[in-house]
Amino acid sequence: MRHASLSISFVLLLGSPLLWAEETPPAPAASNPPLAAATAAEALVDELEQRLAESERLRQELEATISERESSQLARLRQENQRLRLQLKEAQAQQPPPLLDERQRWLVIGSGIALGGVILGALLRGRRRSRREWIN
Repeated sequence: MRHASLSISFVLLLGSPLLWAEETPPAPAASNPPLAAATAAEALVDELEQRLAESERLRQELEATISERESSQLARLRQENQRLRLQLKEAQAQQPPPLLDERQRWLVIGSGIALGGVILGALLRGRRRSRREWIN
């Protein structure tokens, strides 16, 4: 036998028990719960629905209370933010502008260092001014 026909026969053999399987009959009508149990279940469902409605009502009340608190807190924070912005603007208006900004400050520092280097070089050189030093 070939390999392919062997695998096909194997698959067909695996499927054959499914052909012989039987369905189970539906449950008999005698197994239905008695009428008292059905009414008890309905009463339980009604009670649970009432409890659910009550908890939903309480949840909505709590959400309303929380939203009122949050809105009042939000309004208070907005007022405080506006007040702080106004104070910041007033403080910035009263503060005199700086004499030098950042770029000018670094320019002054660099030129001071360069001038200090020239003066230090002139002092270290002393009085030895000779033409030959410049030629070599």
